[in-house]
Amino acid sequence: MSIPLPGKPVRGSKTGKPIMALLDLLGRTWALGIIWHLSQGPATFRELQQRCEKISPTLLNTRLKELKALQLIATQDQGYLLTQQGLSLFKIICPLGEWSKQWALAV
Repeated sequence: MSIPLPGKPVRGSKTGKPIMALLDLLGRTWALGIIWHLSQGPATFRELQQRCEKISPTLLNTRLKELKALQLIATQDQGYLLTQQGLSLFKIICPLGEWSKQWALAV
């Protein structure tokens, strides 16, 4: 499976509209979870694997490569971290976490 890029065909869109490329990315196993967990701060590969409930190393490596290629994460001495673009995306996603807590109480 290729990395979802705006302007290229992605799941749900032959034209690759930016929102569809984003939804394709975030719909991939653990992509959103990795962004969520990196919002807590930088992490090494092993730390991130633990934060992500022991995700398989192969899947984690694949998602990290995709997120890095899309400039949502970067690597530094302390490990993986969200870029400015990744932080900007997290700020949009974060309210979903609060909403989901309210929803969980209601169902």
